[in-house]
Amino acid sequence: MPISRFLRLATLAIQFSLAVATAFALATPTRAQVSPDHKTQHIIFVMTDGLRWQEVFNGAEESLMNKQNGKVKNEATLKKTYWRGTADERREILMPFVWQVIAKQGQIFGNRDKGSDAYVTNHMFFSYPGYNETLTGFPDDERIHSNDNIPNPNVTVLEWLKNRPGFGERQGEDGNIAAFGAWDVIANVFNPERSHLTANAGYVPLTLTPSTPELDLINHLKLETPRVWEDEPFDAIPFYTAVEYMKLKHPKVLYISLGETDDWAHAGQYTEYLDSAHRVDAYLRAIWELAQSIPDYRGNTTLIFSPDHGRGKAPKKWRDHGQKIPDSKYIWMMFLGPDTQSLGERAKIAPVTQSQIAATLAAFFGQDYVTAVPKAGKPIAEVLPH
Repeated sequence: MPISRFLRLATLAIQFSLAVATAFALATPTRAQVSPDHKTQHIIFVMTDGLRWQEVFNGAEESLMNKQNGKVKNEATLKKTYWRGTADERREILMPFVWQVIAKQGQIFGNRDKGSDAYVTNHMFFSYPGYNETLTGFPDDERIHSNDNIPNPNVTVLEWLKNRPGFGERQGEDGNIAAFGAWDVIANVFNPERSHLTANAGYVPLTLTPSTPELDLINHLKLETPRVWEDEPFDAIPFYTAVEYMKLKHPKVLYISLGETDDWAHAGQYTEYLDSAHRVDAYLRAIWELAQSIPDYRGNTTLIFSPDHGRGKAPKKWRDHGQKIPDSKYIWMMFLGPDTQSLGERAKIAPVTQSQIAATLAAFFGQDYVTAVPKAGKPIAEVLPH
């Protein structure tokens, strides 16, 4: 055979092999994205209801810092607190932990101004459908199409993990996975009667044995303080309930849902909306620093942070969300932990979806959720160990 012909055949064979390998890689199921070499042993997952991507990435919006559009009582004080000359300065003064820690040590998705889209795949654009999609990995528009306080017919990734080796009961306790929420519906998102997960939300006291003086005080406050909203207390109540649980039980997965960002936005009160976002950021710092102070958590904990839905644009539609406000499908999400590369604020990348969070959470533990639940979104490979 002439050498030239041999070389042509060899080149064709190599090209064919590469094409097959590439096709195989693209067709390989998500099992390949689930690495057994993970450092994550604990996950803290915090959600804050309806916080817009605009404030997360650009800080306070000037068109809302007034009486007309934001019901602001003292414009000068609000601007002194949250207004700065650039978007980078504004977002950092609003959410310092996010931009001083997560942005430097983790990854942040969802800045649409920089070519990073994050969005929900359900068609409702409000709370229960968003929590369901986040926690199960798929939308269910047929059965989850209202905010009614009904048990979730779908199994969440937390319930699925509970039945995996190493996640269930330990030493006669059932505390490896726990969920806390401001909104009283959060408990039913996890369907505790079926799942047997610890799920505490709203004004319901949390009874633990042994208890602590701090937890006893929180339970009294749940029952005795005046209620601005009948279906949820201020965020401090579920947050510090979760903190006490974390100190006592050291769960492998701790889920916390906060609600004031949504409540104040619906009320059109921009000062309180910004203040609640700032508090959520402080809670993130507090729970992260608590984790690093506990030997069981130090160096092996991943933090996930996201909302359940977005909101409309300023100056009018920012108060609301839902099917009639298409912009409210846009969200954001953040990851910080020992398995996540420090790539910071992502830009010019493929979109990510709310439906991917559940499988990503499981993958941090080396668990292949998508093989068990094929309709769930695939893990976000960029935040996982490689």
